[in-house]
Amino acid sequence: MEENTHETLTEIEDNRPEYKKKRVLVPSIITVIFMICGLIYSIHGCYYKSTDDAFVEGHIITISPRISGIVDSLKIEDNQEVKKGDLLLEIDDNDYIVKLKQSESKLEEARSASTGAENQVIKTESELSFAQNDFDRHSEMYKKGIISKQDYEISETNLTKAKTNNNTAKAKYEELLSSIKRLEAEVEQDKLNLSYTKIYANSDGLITNKNVEEGNYVQTAQPLFAIVPKDIWVVANFKETQIAKMKKGQSVSIKIDTYGSKKFKGEVESIQRATGAKSSLFPPENAVGSYVKIVQRVPVKIVFKEDISKYNIVPGMSVVPEVKVK
Repeated sequence: MEENTHETLTEIEDNRPEYKKKRVLVPSIITVIFMICGLIYSIHGCYYKSTDDAFVEGHIITISPRISGIVDSLKIEDNQEVKKGDLLLEIDDNDYIVKLKQSESKLEEARSASTGAENQVIKTESELSFAQNDFDRHSEMYKKGIISKQDYEISETNLTKAKTNNNTAKAKYEELLSSIKRLEAEVEQDKLNLSYTKIYANSDGLITNKNVEEGNYVQTAQPLFAIVPKDIWVVANFKETQIAKMKKGQSVSIKIDTYGSKKFKGEVESIQRATGAKSSLFPPENAVGSYVKIVQRVPVKIVFKEDISKYNIVPGMSVVPEVKVK
């Protein structure tokens, strides 16, 4: 009996006008709040475009030797700051010094031999000139019947022999000249190889990914470490539907996960002329029966427009850029 009475009273209260008004008013307020938030978001989306598919990028210069050998001296440590031209590593140069001396010795021998060959060419040319004059004289005398045919043939034979000797001397001299050029190139290459035993920094930056120690035997083109310059930027992969009004020079607010809510000033520098998928090693083949349309991403390069040297911002960090397109 009491339960029925309680249910009846509840029904009476629920049917009162003030209760009905409250039940209608609460959903209305929530709806208005959502509508206002949606309107603000829509207006904001018209003026700003952002993405969380963005990362800090920078140049990473991999350092590799041009020759093989044992590391004789290592001048760097992990994360060490270096300047362009600093000596970073030395490879044992004894073998390359010996090789250079051998090449230089061969070059000197070839040059000496070429001097003798040149003198031989001069000598045979003189003999050829004499034999030619002698043949011409005997030829005229033979035509007039002054000398016998035997004397004429002897002068002709001497001329032929002189020509052969001269051609042989010239060929040997040319061969020695070619050999000298080859040995000169070999000496220059040996000098270069000797210079490659010392590796210098080709840019300012920090040492990273170091995987070499003194005493290691290194091979040609083997990655030893990398230099990361301080010049960095942001590559943001915006949806293709976001870049219609995006262009060079637009201001960007850059939020880096490492620094929480802090925002850095930036600027759009360029927009890639191809989507990320089109630039990949294996671009998608869309001419198939199972084609499914996917919104593509277009890489946009964003540069910092303020001094960030006091912040530890490195390539690979996650970024959320917001571009003002209006």
